[in-house]
Amino acid sequence: MNSIRLGIDMGATKIEIAALSSAGEILLRRRVPNPGKYEALLTSIRDLADSAEAELGVNDSGTRLPLGIGIPGSIDEVSGLVKNSNATWLNQTPFGKDLPEITGRRVRVENDANCFALSEAIDGAAAGQHVVFGVIIGSGMGGGLVVDRKLLTGRHHVAGEWGHTPLPWPRIDEFPMPVCFCGNEGCLERFLCGPALAAAWKGEGVRSAEGIEDAAAGGDMKAQAALDAYVDRLARACALVVNLLDPDAIVFGGGVSNLTTTLGRVPGMLSTHVVTPVCKTDILVNKHGDSSGVRGAAWLWDTKELEI
Repeated sequence: MNSIRLGIDMGATKIEIAALSSAGEILLRRRVPNPGKYEALLTSIRDLADSAEAELGVNDSGTRLPLGIGIPGSIDEVSGLVKNSNATWLNQTPFGKDLPEITGRRVRVENDANCFALSEAIDGAAAGQHVVFGVIIGSGMGGGLVVDRKLLTGRHHVAGEWGHTPLPWPRIDEFPMPVCFCGNEGCLERFLCGPALAAAWKGEGVRSAEGIEDAAAGGDMKAQAALDAYVDRLARACALVVNLLDPDAIVFGGGVSNLTTTLGRVPGMLSTHVVTPVCKTDILVNKHGDSSGVRGAAWLWDTKELEI
C-alpha cells in the first residue's frame, strides 16, 4: 500500500505542499502564491495536489492520496464553517466541505498551530515525549496540544489557544491591560507577540524585533529592558501551561524561536510559579523550522488510514 502523505500549509501569502514518506522524508515540496480569494484558493489547492501526485507517479490505481491541510483558523463543529481565521475572507466558508468535492480526495483540515505541534511531537524536537505543547509566536500567537502523537483539539476545537488566556500573575505596572482583537483585555498574545516586543523596544508602530538580542548584548538598555520584561512574562505564561497541563515539553516556533538566549532563560524562572519543587518540563526550539506546518498537515493521516 502507498504510505506517501500529502500536506498543505496555507499562509497569508503562499500555499505550500509537501509529500512525506512513511519515515518522514520530504519527497517533494512546492509553493505557489495564495490568491486571497475563496474559489481561487480551492482551485489552487486542487491543482497543487494533482501536480504533486503526478510528479510522484503514485496514482496508477486511480485512487487519489488523502490530503491534510493546515489553515489559520479552524472548522466549527456545529456549523461546519471556518472560524477564527486571520484570513478573514476564509471565515464562514464551507471550506471543509467544498475542498473534498473539488479535489476528489479525502481531506482533513486542521489549525496551523496544531499542525506545528503535531509535527514537532511526531519526529521533531519533542519526538518520543508523552505530552507536548507546541506554540507559534510571531505576528500573533497560537498553540496546540499533542498526547501520544495524537492531537487533542477539545470539544470546541480551541484547545491550545494559549494566546487568548490572560497574562498570569500580573504586575501593577502592567495595568491597564491592552485590549485584544478578540474583545478581551490582557490576552497573552498582546504581551508576547513579535510586534509587542518590537514596540516595547523601539516604540508603538514598530512591528519587527529582529536583532534585539544582539542589541541587548551590545549595551542597548531599551533592548535589555524589553527582553527582561518579555522573558518574565513568557516564563509566567509557560508556568501556567505547566500547572494546567503538566506537559513533558513546550516547543516554540515562529519568530520567538529565534530568541535562543531569551528562551534559554525560561527554565530557570519557572520555579517561582509552578506548583512543584522541581520543574523538569523541557523548553525546546522547533526542529523543522518553517517546514513544521506542512509536515504536520501531512501527519494528520496515519498509516492505517492511508491504506483504506
